[in-house]
Amino acid sequence: MTTRLTLARPDDWHLHLRDGATLESVVAASARDFHRCLIMPNLVPPVVTSTDAQAYKERILAAVARSGVDSDFTPMMTLYLTESTNPSDVVDAAATGLIQAVKLYPAGATTNSDSGVTSMDRVMPVLEAMAANDIVLCVHGEVTTPEVDIFDREARFIETVLHPLRQRLPELRVTLEHITTADGVQAVRDGDGQVAGSITPHHLMINRNHMLVGGIRPHYYCLPIVKREAHRQALVQAATSGEARFFLGTDSAPHARGAKESACGCAGVFNAPNTLSCVATVFEQAEALDKMEGFVSVHGARWYGHEVSDATITLERREDARSLDPCVALEQDDIQPFDPGVPLYWHVV
Repeated sequence: MTTRLTLARPDDWHLHLRDGATLESVVAASARDFHRCLIMPNLVPPVVTSTDAQAYKERILAAVARSGVDSDFTPMMTLYLTESTNPSDVVDAAATGLIQAVKLYPAGATTNSDSGVTSMDRVMPVLEAMAANDIVLCVHGEVTTPEVDIFDREARFIETVLHPLRQRLPELRVTLEHITTADGVQAVRDGDGQVAGSITPHHLMINRNHMLVGGIRPHYYCLPIVKREAHRQALVQAATSGEARFFLGTDSAPHARGAKESACGCAGVFNAPNTLSCVATVFEQAEALDKMEGFVSVHGARWYGHEVSDATITLERREDARSLDPCVALEQDDIQPFDPGVPLYWHVV
């Protein structure tokens, strides 16, 4: 039985750090375990221009320095795609290495997405420039039309938005972020190498019964919402398959406890403190620990054009389960880390 894993230092290809006091509170959790993190741009106001991205990157690095964590943590920046985004600014920001991707939020799809896209036609000049310059488009893959059931929004997006976009711009590389369904898995596999899929630890571990049966658990509420057990199993199979187009994107998304437990709770799971323990648990259960390094350290780096980290991180399986991570203090409130509801015996050492 494997009890010790030494991996190339992992990367997180989908991370929300927020800003201000929240950034200061949560950044250490990611900087401790990860080499590179792809930072989401849905602030208020959003990170739309290269100037915005540079300023936000500087704020993140300053927060890391103040956190006291000694690591090689590197924030990889993205731009928020709007219907007034300047294609030249995107191309120039990518050419200098400031940004790694551009993020498509359908308007109203998730937290702070009101500035998102209402019509793909209106952003085609930007997408054409990205395709011509090999810039990755990251997508929150859900439609937002009210007649579509919330559990069907990912499948409908693939059918009505992703497939037509790929027919129109087959050379555009697309990351279908935080996939939650067997439909998402299949869309990646059908993507001719031009589509990748990131997968979160919470979507690997919980289904909609965990969120709803026996009472609503607001700290499991996220968007895209967790789905049926059959979809969770499809995600586990994809993540543990060793296929190069599936990789870790935590979608760690901190909210104050009061905002999560309110009458209209915010969507998001703060999983950064225990992501690697959760992923190791999933891979152990699937008898695929030998594939974990590819999922957390290799596939995403290569998709985004980077070398795998030279640094390493070690996990050890112990007889005692990890204690639940303490809540993170936040001004007059706190932030509750993800509780997977099962013992986690893998510890980062």
